[in-house]
Amino acid sequence: MERYKQENVHPLPKRVIQRDRDVTHLHLARRGLTFIPDLSRFSMLRCVWLNNNRIREVSRASFNCCLTELYLQDNDISSISGALRHLTCLQVLLLFNNQMKCLEETVSELKNMQDLHTLSLYLNPFTQDPDYRQYVLHHLPSVKFLDRKEVTQEERRRAFKLFGVERQRVLDTIAFGRRALPPPTGRKTTNSITKPVGQQGSRKRCTDSRSDDRENPSVPKSIIQFSIMNWTGSSTSQWNHLHDSSKPASGILTVKLG
Repeated sequence: MERYKQENVHPLPKRVIQRDRDVTHLHLARRGLTFIPDLSRFSMLRCVWLNNNRIREVSRASFNCCLTELYLQDNDISSISGALRHLTCLQVLLLFNNQMKCLEETVSELKNMQDLHTLSLYLNPFTQDPDYRQYVLHHLPSVKFLDRKEVTQEERRRAFKLFGVERQRVLDTIAFGRRALPPPTGRKTTNSITKPVGQQGSRKRCTDSRSDDRENPSVPKSIIQFSIMNWTGSSTSQWNHLHDSSKPASGILTVKLG
Protein backbone atom coordinates (compact mmCIF):
# COMPACT_ATOMS: atom_id res chain seq x y z
CA MET A 1 0.00 0.00 0.00
CA GLU A 2 2.76 2.42 0.88
CA ARG A 3 4.52 1.62 -2.39
CA TYR A 4 1.31 2.31 -4.30
CA LYS A 5 0.98 5.73 -2.68
CA GLN A 6 4.55 6.66 -3.55
CA GLU A 7 4.06 5.73 -7.18
CA ASN A 8 0.87 7.79 -7.47
CA VAL A 9 2.26 10.97 -5.90
CA HIS A 10 2.85 13.52 -8.67
CA PRO A 11 4.49 16.80 -7.59
CA LEU A 12 3.50 20.01 -9.37
CA PRO A 13 5.41 20.18 -12.63
CA LYS A 14 7.97 22.96 -12.89
CA ARG A 15 7.63 25.36 -15.76
CA VAL A 16 10.76 25.17 -17.87
CA ILE A 17 11.39 27.98 -20.38
CA GLN A 18 12.86 26.37 -23.45
CA ARG A 19 12.76 29.33 -25.86
CA ASP A 20 14.20 32.83 -25.51
CA ARG A 21 11.02 34.40 -26.82
CA ASP A 22 9.07 32.98 -23.87
CA VAL A 23 10.96 35.22 -21.43
CA THR A 24 8.99 38.32 -20.46
CA HIS A 25 10.44 39.15 -17.01
CA LEU A 26 14.10 38.91 -16.04
CA HIS A 27 15.52 39.40 -12.53
CA LEU A 28 19.25 40.17 -12.45
CA ALA A 29 19.38 42.34 -9.33
CA ARG A 30 22.15 42.00 -6.75
CA ARG A 31 24.32 39.79 -8.95
CA GLY A 32 27.49 41.88 -8.73
CA LEU A 33 27.29 42.69 -12.47
CA THR A 34 29.71 45.28 -13.83
CA PHE A 35 28.10 45.38 -17.29
CA ILE A 36 24.75 44.52 -18.83
CA PRO A 37 24.74 41.28 -20.81
CA ASP A 38 23.19 41.16 -24.26
CA LEU A 39 19.45 40.69 -23.68
CA SER A 40 18.28 41.51 -27.20
CA ARG A 41 17.64 37.85 -27.99
CA PHE A 42 14.66 37.94 -25.62
CA SER A 43 12.28 39.46 -28.14
CA MET A 44 9.27 39.41 -25.78
CA LEU A 45 11.09 40.81 -22.78
CA ARG A 46 9.01 43.46 -20.99
CA CYS A 47 10.50 43.98 -17.53
CA VAL A 48 14.16 43.85 -16.45
CA TRP A 49 15.56 44.26 -12.92
CA LEU A 50 19.26 45.21 -12.95
CA ASN A 51 19.33 47.26 -9.78
CA ASN A 52 21.88 47.01 -6.96
CA ASN A 53 24.81 46.00 -9.14
CA ARG A 54 28.04 47.73 -10.12
CA ILE A 55 27.10 48.58 -13.70
CA ARG A 56 28.96 51.56 -15.16
CA GLU A 57 27.93 51.63 -18.82
CA VAL A 58 24.70 50.92 -20.68
CA SER A 59 24.86 49.67 -24.26
CA ARG A 60 22.18 50.22 -26.90
CA ALA A 61 22.37 46.56 -27.92
CA SER A 62 21.44 45.38 -24.44
CA PHE A 63 17.65 45.75 -24.76
CA ASN A 64 14.94 45.24 -27.35
CA CYS A 65 12.56 48.05 -28.25
CA CYS A 66 9.49 46.39 -26.63
CA LEU A 67 10.72 46.90 -23.08
CA THR A 68 8.17 48.62 -20.82
CA GLU A 69 9.88 48.60 -17.40
CA LEU A 70 13.58 49.02 -16.66
CA TYR A 71 15.12 49.11 -13.19
CA LEU A 72 18.71 50.40 -13.12
CA GLN A 73 18.82 52.12 -9.75
CA ASP A 74 21.70 51.74 -7.29
CA ASN A 75 24.51 51.31 -9.82
CA ASP A 76 27.52 53.35 -10.98
CA ILE A 77 26.12 54.51 -14.35
CA SER A 78 27.66 57.79 -15.49
CA SER A 79 25.78 58.24 -18.79
CA ILE A 80 22.91 56.74 -20.79
CA SER A 81 23.61 58.72 -23.96
CA GLY A 82 22.76 56.71 -27.07
CA ALA A 83 21.66 53.65 -25.06
CA LEU A 84 17.94 54.02 -24.30
CA ARG A 85 16.38 56.30 -26.90
CA HIS A 86 15.13 53.35 -28.97
CA LEU A 87 12.98 52.15 -26.04
CA THR A 88 9.90 54.08 -27.20
CA CYS A 89 7.51 51.77 -25.32
CA LEU A 90 9.14 52.34 -21.94
CA GLN A 91 6.70 53.30 -19.19
CA VAL A 92 8.72 52.90 -15.97
CA LEU A 93 12.38 53.86 -15.62
CA LEU A 94 14.29 53.95 -12.34
CA LEU A 95 17.79 55.43 -12.49
CA PHE A 96 18.21 56.93 -9.05
CA ASN A 97 21.42 56.64 -7.03
CA ASN A 98 23.83 56.60 -9.98
CA GLN A 99 26.64 58.91 -11.12
CA MET A 100 25.02 60.82 -14.00
CA LYS A 101 26.19 64.43 -14.17
CA CYS A 102 24.70 65.88 -17.39
CA LEU A 103 21.00 66.65 -17.05
CA GLU A 104 20.47 67.85 -20.64
CA GLU A 105 22.11 64.73 -22.05
CA THR A 106 19.94 62.47 -19.90
CA VAL A 107 16.67 64.22 -20.70
CA SER A 108 17.48 64.26 -24.42
CA GLU A 109 17.84 60.48 -24.31
CA LEU A 110 14.32 60.12 -22.92
CA LYS A 111 12.41 62.51 -25.20
CA ASN A 112 11.20 59.78 -27.57
CA MET A 113 9.46 57.89 -24.75
CA GLN A 114 5.92 59.19 -25.16
CA ASP A 115 4.47 56.62 -22.71
CA LEU A 116 6.97 57.19 -19.90
CA HIS A 117 4.89 57.98 -16.81
CA THR A 118 7.15 56.96 -13.89
CA LEU A 119 10.71 58.26 -13.68
CA SER A 120 13.20 58.37 -10.80
CA LEU A 121 16.49 60.24 -11.11
CA TYR A 122 17.18 61.46 -7.59
CA LEU A 123 20.58 60.90 -5.91
CA ASN A 124 22.37 61.69 -9.17
CA PRO A 125 24.80 64.64 -9.23
CA PHE A 126 22.69 66.69 -11.67
CA THR A 127 19.75 66.72 -9.24
CA GLN A 128 21.61 69.34 -7.22
CA ASP A 129 20.57 71.88 -9.85
CA PRO A 130 17.79 74.02 -8.29
CA ASP A 131 15.82 73.93 -11.57
CA TYR A 132 16.25 70.20 -12.09
CA ARG A 133 12.63 69.17 -11.49
CA GLN A 134 11.13 71.96 -13.61
CA TYR A 135 13.52 71.18 -16.45
CA VAL A 136 12.55 67.50 -16.51
CA LEU A 137 8.82 68.22 -16.33
CA HIS A 138 8.99 70.75 -19.15
CA HIS A 139 10.87 68.48 -21.55
CA LEU A 140 9.13 65.22 -20.58
CA PRO A 141 5.42 66.10 -20.40
CA SER A 142 4.28 62.45 -20.23
CA VAL A 143 5.87 61.93 -16.79
CA LYS A 144 3.25 61.74 -14.03
CA PHE A 145 5.45 60.54 -11.15
CA LEU A 146 8.94 62.01 -10.80
CA ASP A 147 11.19 60.84 -7.97
CA ARG A 148 8.29 59.11 -6.17
CA LYS A 149 6.26 62.32 -6.18
CA GLU A 150 3.17 62.96 -8.25
CA VAL A 151 3.44 65.84 -10.71
CA THR A 152 0.91 68.64 -10.19
CA GLN A 153 -0.51 71.09 -12.70
CA GLU A 154 0.97 73.96 -10.71
CA GLU A 155 4.44 72.44 -11.18
CA ARG A 156 3.86 72.16 -14.91
CA ARG A 157 2.81 75.81 -15.09
CA ARG A 158 5.93 76.89 -13.24
CA ALA A 159 8.09 74.73 -15.51
CA PHE A 160 6.51 76.22 -18.62
CA LYS A 161 6.93 79.74 -17.28
CA LEU A 162 10.59 79.07 -16.54
CA PHE A 163 11.64 77.19 -19.69
CA GLY A 164 8.91 78.02 -22.22
CA VAL A 165 9.50 81.77 -22.51
CA GLU A 166 10.37 81.70 -26.21
CA ARG A 167 7.47 79.40 -27.04
CA GLN A 168 5.05 81.62 -25.15
CA ARG A 169 6.33 84.66 -27.01
CA VAL A 170 5.58 82.95 -30.32
CA LEU A 171 2.13 81.88 -29.15
CA ASP A 172 1.34 85.47 -28.20
CA THR A 173 1.95 86.55 -31.81
CA ILE A 174 -0.48 84.01 -33.27
CA ALA A 175 -3.68 85.49 -34.71
CA PHE A 176 -6.32 83.61 -36.69
CA GLY A 177 -4.01 80.65 -37.21
CA ARG A 178 -1.21 82.76 -38.69
CA ARG A 179 1.64 84.54 -37.06
CA ALA A 180 1.08 88.27 -36.84
CA LEU A 181 4.27 90.20 -37.51
CA PRO A 182 4.82 93.49 -35.72
CA PRO A 183 4.77 96.70 -37.81
CA PRO A 184 8.13 97.69 -39.30
CA THR A 185 10.15 100.05 -37.19
CA GLY A 186 13.29 101.98 -37.82
CA ARG A 187 16.62 100.32 -37.36
CA LYS A 188 18.46 100.95 -34.12
CA THR A 189 22.23 101.07 -33.99
CA THR A 190 24.28 100.71 -30.88
CA ASN A 191 27.53 101.93 -32.42
CA SER A 192 27.96 105.37 -33.91
CA ILE A 193 28.59 105.60 -37.65
CA THR A 194 30.87 108.38 -38.89
CA LYS A 195 31.64 109.38 -42.44
CA PRO A 196 33.64 112.23 -44.03
CA VAL A 197 31.83 115.34 -45.25
CA GLY A 198 33.23 117.83 -47.74
CA GLN A 199 36.84 118.31 -48.75
CA GLN A 200 38.07 119.42 -45.35
CA GLY A 201 37.96 115.91 -43.98
CA SER A 202 35.72 116.87 -41.08
CA ARG A 203 33.48 114.12 -39.64
CA LYS A 204 29.99 114.13 -38.22
CA ARG A 205 28.09 111.49 -36.29
CA CYS A 206 25.35 109.74 -38.29
CA THR A 207 22.69 107.64 -36.64
CA ASP A 208 19.66 106.00 -38.20
CA SER A 209 16.32 107.41 -37.17
CA ARG A 210 12.71 106.89 -38.14
CA SER A 211 12.82 109.87 -40.50
CA ASP A 212 15.73 108.32 -42.42
CA ASP A 213 13.78 105.14 -43.16
CA ARG A 214 11.75 106.86 -45.86
CA GLU A 215 14.91 107.67 -47.77
CA ASN A 216 16.66 104.39 -47.14
CA PRO A 217 15.52 101.73 -49.64
CA SER A 218 17.03 98.91 -47.56
CA VAL A 219 14.49 99.37 -44.76
CA PRO A 220 11.49 97.04 -45.39
CA LYS A 221 8.17 98.82 -45.81
CA SER A 222 4.67 97.50 -45.45
CA ILE A 223 2.70 97.57 -48.74
CA ILE A 224 -0.91 96.44 -49.13
CA GLN A 225 -2.16 95.75 -52.64
CA PHE A 226 -5.57 94.55 -53.74
CA SER A 227 -7.35 94.37 -57.08
CA ILE A 228 -11.02 94.81 -58.05
CA MET A 229 -12.35 93.07 -61.15
CA ASN A 230 -15.37 94.41 -62.96
CA TRP A 231 -17.04 91.15 -63.96
CA THR A 232 -19.93 92.88 -65.66
CA GLY A 233 -17.55 93.98 -68.34
CA SER A 234 -16.02 90.58 -68.98
CA SER A 235 -16.66 88.97 -72.37
CA THR A 236 -18.76 85.84 -72.50
CA SER A 237 -18.43 82.83 -74.76
CA GLN A 238 -21.44 84.04 -76.74
CA TRP A 239 -19.79 87.37 -77.45
CA ASN A 240 -16.57 85.64 -78.49
CA HIS A 241 -18.54 83.39 -80.85
CA LEU A 242 -20.46 86.25 -82.48
CA HIS A 243 -17.44 88.57 -82.53
CA ASP A 244 -19.63 91.28 -81.19
CA SER A 245 -17.58 94.47 -81.22
CA SER A 246 -20.15 96.18 -79.04
CA LYS A 247 -19.40 94.08 -75.92
CA PRO A 248 -18.53 96.15 -72.85
CA ALA A 249 -14.88 96.56 -71.98
CA SER A 250 -13.63 94.83 -68.84
CA GLY A 251 -11.20 96.39 -66.47
CA ILE A 252 -9.11 95.71 -63.36
CA LEU A 253 -8.60 98.35 -60.72
CA THR A 254 -5.42 97.93 -58.67
CA VAL A 255 -4.84 99.93 -55.49
CA LYS A 256 -1.59 100.06 -53.51
CA LEU A 257 -1.37 101.39 -49.98
CA GLY A 258 2.10 102.05 -48.62
